[in-house]
Amino acid sequence: MKPIRHNRTDDEAVLDAARDCVLAVGVRRTTLTDVARRAGVSRMTLYRRWPDVRTLVGDVMTREWVAVTLGATPRTDPSRPVRDQLVDGLVTGLRALREHPLLRKILDVDPELLLPYLFDRRGASQDALLAFVQEALEQGHADGSVRADHPLRQARALFLVIQSYALSLRTMTDTTDPELTDEAFYDELRHILERTLAP
Repeated sequence: MKPIRHNRTDDEAVLDAARDCVLAVGVRRTTLTDVARRAGVSRMTLYRRWPDVRTLVGDVMTREWVAVTLGATPRTDPSRPVRDQLVDGLVTGLRALREHPLLRKILDVDPELLLPYLFDRRGASQDALLAFVQEALEQGHADGSVRADHPLRQARALFLVIQSYALSLRTMTDTTDPELTDEAFYDELRHILERTLAP
């Protein structure tokens, strides 16, 4: 029997359709039938690739969140210390992630979907972002702008801080107090990251 070949264009169409379904009705009310119809493919095509909606949504989250966070990261500037660029990239990426409509929808309607990634295991998007941060830390060690230490442990510690901001910041802000706005907390995050990474 020949192995099933997956067409990347079809996969992207399915991921787009799944994203649109979740944005419209949330994860719990999205079905593979709805996604197949929206993507213009058969249900069997989906079942061969994704056994259930949660697996499909996991791939959507990975694609969307890696693209938005890394896409928001400023271009590398060899004239600036790596630490400055990493802090800028982390804060800019966090801001873009928090503004992403898919994350907003899931936090509003299906927050339990994120619990496994907080308590049980890392997801593919977390691993991709950790790899990016670890590489930047190693470059910061090399140029002397980042405190030398175990780069993977440093990356994971930074990620814990960023993840708490991404998922819990709205519980700490107060739009009636100018000192407790999103922007004020982003400034605070810059201080935390700068102090943590400084040699």
